[in-house]
Amino acid sequence: MGMTLAEKLLANGAGLKEVEPGQLIKVKTDVVLGNDVTAPVAIQEFNKLGVNEVFDKEKVVLVPDHFVPAKDIKSAELSKQMRDFAYDKQIKNYFEIGEMGIEHVILPEKGLVLPGDIVIGADSHTCTYGALGAFATGVGSTDMAAAMATGETWFKVPETIKFHYHGKLNPFVGGKDLILHTIGKIGVDGARYQAMEFVGETIRKLSMDNRFTMSNMAIEAGAKVGLIEPDEVTLHYVRDRAKRPFKLFYSDVDAKYIEEYDFDVSKIEPTIAFPHLPENTHPISEVGEIWVDQVVIGSCTNGRLEDLRAAAQVLKGQKVNPNVRLIVFPGSQNIYLQAMKEGLIEIFITAGAAVSTPTCGPCLGGHMGILAKGERAISTTNRNFVGRMGHPESEVYLASPYVAAASAVKGRIASPEEVIKPGEVA
Repeated sequence: MGMTLAEKLLANGAGLKEVEPGQLIKVKTDVVLGNDVTAPVAIQEFNKLGVNEVFDKEKVVLVPDHFVPAKDIKSAELSKQMRDFAYDKQIKNYFEIGEMGIEHVILPEKGLVLPGDIVIGADSHTCTYGALGAFATGVGSTDMAAAMATGETWFKVPETIKFHYHGKLNPFVGGKDLILHTIGKIGVDGARYQAMEFVGETIRKLSMDNRFTMSNMAIEAGAKVGLIEPDEVTLHYVRDRAKRPFKLFYSDVDAKYIEEYDFDVSKIEPTIAFPHLPENTHPISEVGEIWVDQVVIGSCTNGRLEDLRAAAQVLKGQKVNPNVRLIVFPGSQNIYLQAMKEGLIEIFITAGAAVSTPTCGPCLGGHMGILAKGERAISTTNRNFVGRMGHPESEVYLASPYVAAASAVKGRIASPEEVIKPGEVA
């Protein structure tokens, strides 16, 4: 019997010829990741183990990104715990303010995660790296602590759902719309503890930035991982970034899938997730007059360079509605710098946006963009649960950078075609 991509990756990590769904296995980890919210707990547990060193100084990665720049004394102390641990254990991949970025943006950018890897991170959106053909998933802080000590973790091999995408994308439709549409069809528990495998001609034509967006939100369908087989697009991205050798894995033609879905993307419009679940999706043509107070463009979902370019195409020559606060968060320092060189930052500021240093702050309602009672935001982030970005009586709508930028101009959820015509897009 053939194996799926997820099964092949796990078999390789476990040193086995084959694995099957439901099997409990122990695997070696290529990357163990933590941030300023989850790593301090992991460090406390690590210290209880009586181990003096981490298993590999290059494979443990620590990124303070959730509450940085530190918003208060408690968050400063969390970062200090990470900093002291990184220095004490001589961890090579610790990224401080000035060189840091949002963890799931900078790890691929720096070539620290690669095709064929087994990656665990004490953050649910670690599944982002599935876009590279890596088995990448979120774990708890105690599992992170054990992996930092041993270089190993355990999994129950998941079943795999295959998602086929074919046809030509409509103007202003990209990876964010595809994944929101998919979650809208299967629900937030539609792939619970299963692997999502994204395939088809549409996927093959997607850029890496769009692929990262899709894999990033696999967890919003309950998935363990969101996988895309590596191809020439993947190799073009990783060749000059890779710091070590990597392996490519592919599903067998006779692999067994628990379920398969087929999507004609020519029928997919820009898609918005209404409060308070990512599955509550609506095409832009069915959205009524919904006024917003705040627009957020950024995050580990849509804070990459292509996302900023998309937003800038809409905002160029426009002004943010006076009743709206627009906040833009580049995903990394490198992206910020490139956006400056391309004139994107000037477009944002001229339009009336506030441009921030990279941080996860507003996405999780941490800082730098908290919503008050009764306020409404449209955001390129990944979650819109009750109270996700602030007061429990606030509302969050999820959308692409195109839709978010258009909404900032109009002051209400708007189609980008209300601001620019498809033919005007570079």
